[in-house]
Amino acid sequence: MLFAAACADKPNSVETRMANRPAHLAYLASLGARVRVGGALLDAEAKSPLGSLIIFEAASEAEVRAMLAEDPYTKAGLFASIDLKPWRQAIGAQLAE
Repeated sequence: MLFAAACADKPNSVETRMANRPAHLAYLASLGARVRVGGALLDAEAKSPLGSLIIFEAASEAEVRAMLAEDPYTKAGLFASIDLKPWRQAIGAQLAE
């Protein structure tokens, strides 16, 4: 099953994001096919990151929450909130089999 995680950064946290970005990307890469797609959510000018959007494939919400708990961004206290929802793809390149 696919899950969409919308993670909102705390205000004024760009330095925290950038300091932890290499470890965050390495961690997500280590999860392999469980991470289908991800990237930064940007401000209206598409210049500054405001959060992250990641689509996971997992057996349960608990599994995704466990993965998110180990993310260096989460451990660094970057996120003000994480909104996690089951997600069903309707169009575009297939993300799940």
